[in-house]
Amino acid sequence: MPAMSSSPLLSTDRPLSIAILAMGGQGGGVLADWIVALAEEQGWVAQTTSVPGVAQRTGATIYYLEMLPARQDVTPILSLMPTPGDVDVVIAAELMEAGRSVMRGLVTPDKTMLIASTHRSYAVGEKEKPGDGIGDPTVVVDATEFAARKTIAFDMDTLAAKNGSVISSALFGALAASKALPFAKEAFEATIRAGGKGIEASLKAFNAAHQRALQGESEKLNATPPKRIEPLPDRTGHPELDRLVSRIRKEFPAEAHGLLYAGVKKLTDFQDPAYAGEYIDRVGALYAADRVNGGEEKGFAFTVQAAKYVAIAMAYDDVVRVADLKVRASRFDRVRNEVGARGEQIVYMTEYMHPRMEEVCGTLPRKLGEWIENRPALFARLDRMVNRGRRVKTGTIFWFSGLYLIAGLRSRRRGSLRHHREVIHREAWLEKALSALPKNYDLAVEVLGCRRLVKGYSDTHSRGLSKFDRVLSALPMLIEREDGAAWLRRLKQSALLDENGVALDGALKTVASL
Repeated sequence: MPAMSSSPLLSTDRPLSIAILAMGGQGGGVLADWIVALAEEQGWVAQTTSVPGVAQRTGATIYYLEMLPARQDVTPILSLMPTPGDVDVVIAAELMEAGRSVMRGLVTPDKTMLIASTHRSYAVGEKEKPGDGIGDPTVVVDATEFAARKTIAFDMDTLAAKNGSVISSALFGALAASKALPFAKEAFEATIRAGGKGIEASLKAFNAAHQRALQGESEKLNATPPKRIEPLPDRTGHPELDRLVSRIRKEFPAEAHGLLYAGVKKLTDFQDPAYAGEYIDRVGALYAADRVNGGEEKGFAFTVQAAKYVAIAMAYDDVVRVADLKVRASRFDRVRNEVGARGEQIVYMTEYMHPRMEEVCGTLPRKLGEWIENRPALFARLDRMVNRGRRVKTGTIFWFSGLYLIAGLRSRRRGSLRHHREVIHREAWLEKALSALPKNYDLAVEVLGCRRLVKGYSDTHSRGLSKFDRVLSALPMLIEREDGAAWLRRLKQSALLDENGVALDGALKTVASL
């Protein structure tokens, strides 16, 4: 990025225009108010308007500001909306919003200073894909290099969080460092102090972002940044978890430590430490088979894959898990933060639930659930009562109590029909991987990886199981092939391409013709 001049970037002969693109909870309104307050304190005339985006992360709110120095006996007429090709500063609180600002023509190479955070908040369109639907952020970063006059881009969301604040403070710091406004840094800081809330944290984030922006380099991203795996700690502060961590350190190769610890934490949260101990036992048996079949030469890839996917298989999504997650205090706090609710405001979350009798039977004790399923007339009659959509307000006493009671069934989960079936399915899957291990090591690793096809609950879970079974049906045809692992990987990727499995059908026909 070109070095920034110490002189004001923009002319003040006409209104200076700023567009801010931010989602709920990112403080876009606060940032707009700060800029207006800053300008007015410096003797300028300023105006801000906003156009709300659509909820559920399909669009951001656009805050538009115009300002210019006050002139005696002259009242300026300022615009209410940004005009493509005529915006001086664009501030995007998320990377893809920066990309959208370029597509809308708000960012132009002869005029616009672009300030953007490089972190991602995934859109509904990205989340709803069966596989990896994440947009490629490198395309956006590369595009902004020639689309904007100057660019300041780094992860301002993480920086703000590390300093105990929200991204609006970091964006304000980057704006101050850009010299796009002809005001001293001290004036920006004074504006924050005048706000009266969270001053110290906001100033810390502001100054950290200001310093980072002055480094003069935009940040590059990989298309799919790797997830951080927490290292194995010396102590967890929980005696039972400490014993499991000690087992991981003594009994398993270092390559698997991070994933095993993540699995132990996940399963303790899902059920209890004893259940996490069962996970360690199961992966330990797979590790023994890995050692016998030359796993050391392969970096114990089979064990590493097992550490990840056995934990996922054991932490299946059932009605109890869903209810547990919905009534957690941390979820209520997170939603309040996301919508920017103040302390005195009441926030109600309306959930859409559509249970089926299959889920009800799965939650019941095994014998009772099987007894109902084996009586089709009774099952159908009960399903007509249960199987309909409901809009549930989890903040009300009635619905919160109901979900809380369902979440309390966790202590009885091991005796449920769903758990019984999950164990049978899991062991059948692992047996397929173990049978392939002596004949084709890489193929066995891919068999473990196929577990990612099974996810969710209700209809989503049923579709995933169907695809999983269809993919592994090709295993006998691939076991003797040197490229068997590559073909199984292609089948898995095909299964993730569409919801109905059309691509998978074609891929299976190709494998059958080999």
